[in-house]
Amino acid sequence: MAFQQIKNMADKNKFELEFVIQSSPQLLYQYISTPSGLSEWFADNVNSRGELFTFIWDDSEEEAKLLSRKSGERIKFRWVEDEEEGDDYFFEMRIQVDEITKDVSLMITDFSEDDEIEESKMLWENLIGNLKHVLGSA
Repeated sequence: MAFQQIKNMADKNKFELEFVIQSSPQLLYQYISTPSGLSEWFADNVNSRGELFTFIWDDSEEEAKLLSRKSGERIKFRWVEDEEEGDDYFFEMRIQVDEITKDVSLMITDFSEDDEIEESKMLWENLIGNLKHVLGSA
């Protein structure tokens, strides 16, 4: 019983964020789906070998597995560490275009522990700020 409670305390909760981006969906997709695009705003450097992407920041490195992609629309990753621990957590970046206004939004789905959700949201806000700057839409 005690083990179950500890495990539940460490469970992560799903959250979603929406960012309006002044960009064409095609250009935006290049920045969220390719190692060179991701290197411009998400990490210092990104390499990929098949479905395995390596994200490098300063002196740390994280690997993520590409779970799915739909050209021009979305890309979904799972951190290898989560996969090794048997967790189903993922992060997804999805492009959404409003049919009426044609506004382009980037929808982020991610998971975080309760006490880290605000920090995770702020991290994404900073990352998307970098992306907007690179796209010239800031």
